[in-house]
Amino acid sequence: MPLSELQIKKAKPLEKPYKLSDGRGMFLLINPNGSKLWRCKYRFNGKEKTYSIGPYPEISLKIAREKREEARRLLSEGVDPSFQKQLEKSASQLAASNTFEMVGREWLEKESHIWSKSHFVRVERYLEKDLFPFIGKRAVSEISAPELLEVLRKVEARKAIETAHRVKQTAGMVFRYAIVTGRAERDPSADLKGALKKPIKTNYSAITDVDKVGPLLRMLDGYDGTIVVKTALKLSPLLFLRPGELRRLEWSEINFERSRIEIPGSKMKGKRDHIVPLSKQAKDLLKDLNEHTGMRQYVFPGERSPRLPMSEEAVRAALRRMGISKDEMTGHGFRAMARTLLDEELEFKVEWIEQQLAHAVKDLTGTAYNRTKHLKQRTEMMQVWADYLDSLKVR
Repeated sequence: MPLSELQIKKAKPLEKPYKLSDGRGMFLLINPNGSKLWRCKYRFNGKEKTYSIGPYPEISLKIAREKREEARRLLSEGVDPSFQKQLEKSASQLAASNTFEMVGREWLEKESHIWSKSHFVRVERYLEKDLFPFIGKRAVSEISAPELLEVLRKVEARKAIETAHRVKQTAGMVFRYAIVTGRAERDPSADLKGALKKPIKTNYSAITDVDKVGPLLRMLDGYDGTIVVKTALKLSPLLFLRPGELRRLEWSEINFERSRIEIPGSKMKGKRDHIVPLSKQAKDLLKDLNEHTGMRQYVFPGERSPRLPMSEEAVRAALRRMGISKDEMTGHGFRAMARTLLDEELEFKVEWIEQQLAHAVKDLTGTAYNRTKHLKQRTEMMQVWADYLDSLKVR
């Protein structure tokens, strides 16, 4: 007679193990310690065997019967259910050991010898900051496209749109490595085409790839034009002012004692006074230039008309002379370079970066920040930025 839930619940342990049959080979084994275990007898290749279904009440009577019928189905197909269960258990254990983090670190180590140090550090950060904390412990073969998208949305929420695309690309390379090493069957990142926001395109070309910034800076250092234009070129990435704001700087706005530039709102796009903290590197460049143009009104006087600021074409022409095309880098592009790398590489607060870019940043009350807002933090940021650019030159 088939068992009932009431019979199972009332079954008490005895001095020796005993069985309660449910029919069709399945029985409940009650042990002296009180444990109740589902078992199923069957014959395979002429031998009697026992299939372990699991403990009660974790495995209910209904589920136990379903598992019994599944075992009988396997037998009808010539498959030993005990062997099949062991295969599934091994596969599950293998999947659990092949986590996204384990595979990701293995892939990272494999690629490290062919990458630059800066590229390695950047990719490692994408993994450790944006991927491992959320899907690192998951079996690489079980991660779905929606699950990966949820992780990438967290990056988008920081307004780091370009980074979200790079993190997606990094995840895709880990999944493809898992495929070729037999630990996954497909790459879920391939299903996310068009799912992420597109990076905002600007009219200004800019180099934002860390591996390309160092070579660019070395080219600026090697420029063989006039000291005025060369200094303007070298200050462009350090100050990341708008080209017009840079070329119209006046010596009266340079405060060497307080190590900063103080630009009146009448000369700024947003019509607000602006302070640019000077890093040691920027201050040294200005002091050197002061010996040549300090008697003039403008820091960068024009070559033909010294009483006027240098031409807006000066920096642009210098870049072209060095072989840097307009599709690769512009004077305005140094702002995009700073905006991207300060956020994504040095991880400074976007609020401070936007303030230093003289963008119309507002506080929680909707009021525009004044010129001294976060000045201490911005001063530290500008020095870290200058030191970082120096480090890129020697990579």
